[in-house]
Amino acid sequence: MNLVEEIAGELCKILLPIEEKIFFGNSKSGIAVCTLSSIRFLKKIANSSLMNEIAIAGRLLSENKGIDSLVKYVISNAKISMIILCGKDTVGHRPGHSLLCLYKNGIDENGKIIGSQSPQPIVSLTKQEVSRFQNQVKIIDKIGEDRIYNLKAIIEIKNKN
Repeated sequence: MNLVEEIAGELCKILLPIEEKIFFGNSKSGIAVCTLSSIRFLKKIANSSLMNEIAIAGRLLSENKGIDSLVKYVISNAKISMIILCGKDTVGHRPGHSLLCLYKNGIDENGKIIGSQSPQPIVSLTKQEVSRFQNQVKIIDKIGEDRIYNLKAIIEIKNKN
């Protein structure tokens, strides 16, 4: 990113603060839930019995720093084997789309997520970190899903297997 983009990003944090929340559930679970930009859906999950079935629930708001953080957390926690990507993708940045592209295609030599249509899909991850992430987890693409009972059904099926 250039200096202008960095300054604009810092101004946005001050003028338009975005609530960042992460909720931890069952530490023995290998399931992570990412609600993308859907804070209400995340709060419903956090206040439900679903937290007994999942390790962590959180949001993903950017196609670069957000993905960096998510991947680094996952590869530092070997128990995480599945990410359910749900909720509404952020218009413009489309981090859900970029995460799926990273998972399927990886990055080029400049850290750009291959196939991403997001405006700044450049991560600071190494190819080794991306490969480890790709091999460690399975991503269940449920972008747009915001009904907790459907999420529970997906988790119940996965827990039976």
